[in-house]
Amino acid sequence: MLRARLTTEMKEAMKAGDKPKLATVRMIQAALKDKDIEARGLGREPASDDEILALLQKMIKQRHESAGVYDQGGRPELARNERAEVAIIETYLPAQMDEAETAAAIEAAITETGAAGPKDMGRVIGALKSRFAGRMDFARASGLVKAALSAKG
Repeated sequence: MLRARLTTEMKEAMKAGDKPKLATVRMIQAALKDKDIEARGLGREPASDDEILALLQKMIKQRHESAGVYDQGGRPELARNERAEVAIIETYLPAQMDEAETAAAIEAAITETGAAGPKDMGRVIGALKSRFAGRMDFARASGLVKAALSAKG
């Protein structure tokens, strides 16, 4: 589904002359093609929608980091370009979970996995990733899971 949407939006960006969006969509498709080639080399199927969402989140994280580096280096125009790419990439992600939904999902995952302390963090994060790929900010969730498990352990 996401693949078809990316192809459609690339064509629309070409027709509209939207160069920033076109460049960003092409960049996403190139990263997706690399992921598919890697999967094929390992004898797996092309990337699923969940894997594509994880790829998009990784790309967003990279761009946020790059924008911070550019800001520190006194290159605001490059930081602005990175943030523009983030805005375009985010349009392909489902609606993000708010604080309350994230907290409830973490509690449910802790209960479901039977996690008793910080040593069980990997199981909890794994359960969350399998269920909420693309909808949850796992960098932020990781800190919340760690705090919740530290309180238990």
